[in-house]
Amino acid sequence: MKTFLIPAALAAAVLGLAGLTGPGLHAQSHPAHVNAPAGLGAAGYDLVAYFTQNAPVRGDAALTHRHDGVTYKFASEANRAAFVAQPEAYLPQYGNYCAYGVARGYKVGVDPAAFTIVDGKLYLNYDAAVQDTWR
Repeated sequence: MKTFLIPAALAAAVLGLAGLTGPGLHAQSHPAHVNAPAGLGAAGYDLVAYFTQNAPVRGDAALTHRHDGVTYKFASEANRAAFVAQPEAYLPQYGNYCAYGVARGYKVGVDPAAFTIVDGKLYLNYDAAVQDTWR
C-alpha cells in the first residue's frame, strides 16, 4: 500500500470543500451546497451589481442580508432591496462554485472578477483563464 503525503494547504482546501473547516473540523454554519467561506457569500461582492453595473463591486459591511444561511453584502440600499425582493434572480449558479469546475465534477472556489452573465444568470469561475476555457 502506498502512502501519499498531502501538503497542509491542499488538505485544508479539500476539507473545506467537504463542508469542514478549521483545525477542529467544525461543521459550517451555512449550507454545504453554497461556497461561502466564513458564511460570506460571493466573497463579499454585491450580487446585484453584476447585473446592474456589469462589474464586480465590493459590498458594504453595513449593507447585508442573510439568505439560506449565507450573508451577502451590497454596495447600496437599492441593491440590497432588489436582492431581498428576488434573491433567486441574483444568486450565482452552482452555489457560488466555479461553473467550469462543477461541469467537470468538482467544486472549487471563485474569483469574483471572473464572472459571466448568460440568459440572465450569473456564473462565476475560478479565475480568468478558467473563465476563458469555460466560455
